This record gives sequence, C-alpha cells and structure tokens, in this order.
Amino acid sequence: MAFQCTIPAVPTVQQDDSTIRITRWDFPTGAVTGWHRHEWPYFVIMLTDGILRIHDGKSARDVPLVAGQSYMRLAGIEHDVMNGSEHPIAFVEIEVKQPEALSQAPA
Repeated sequence: MAFQCTIPAVPTVQQDDSTIRITRWDFPTGAVTGWHRHEWPYFVIMLTDGILRIHDGKSARDVPLVAGQSYMRLAGIEHDVMNGSEHPIAFVEIEVKQPEALSQAPA
C-alpha cells in the first residue's frame, strides 16, 4: 500500500491549534511521507516545482506541479506521497480542523 523507501520527508509544524495545522514538508529526492489518512480537509501550496508521486493503495500516479500552485482535498484521503522529481521539493500543507470556526474569525 505504500512506497518502499527509507528516506522520510521532513515535516516542520509551523502552527497547530484547535482550528488549523500548518506544516512545511521538505522532500529530498525520492523521500516519502509514509502511508497516512487525512482526518481534516487540507490545502497544499507548492514552494518549488516538482512531481508528487501519489500512491492510493492500488496504483501510483505522477502529478507535476509548479511553485505557487495549490490544491485542496477533503477529509478521509488515504495515500503515500513521494518526491518523484530529480531534485528536492517542498510544499506547505494547511489542515483545517474546524472549518466552521474559520468563518467566525475576525477580519
């Protein structure tokens, strides 16, 4: 179900409270997150150009992305993510723990 790799991606949590978790992920070439499930909806913003190789438990696919590009996924996603590029890559992941609380945040 996961990639066979011994190089871990490096997470650096930048904020973690009851509403949101923001994590920077740095991936050396070939690094992986390891199999995981997203308990909350989340956003990813690429900091570098790169290829995310996504394994969904059945097959792997390459997703080329560019610096500044973002995407969103709903809670419940299960996968392993690998750096499929020939260079290190990085992105910021924003997990929304309480979406309703964000709509009540002061401007």
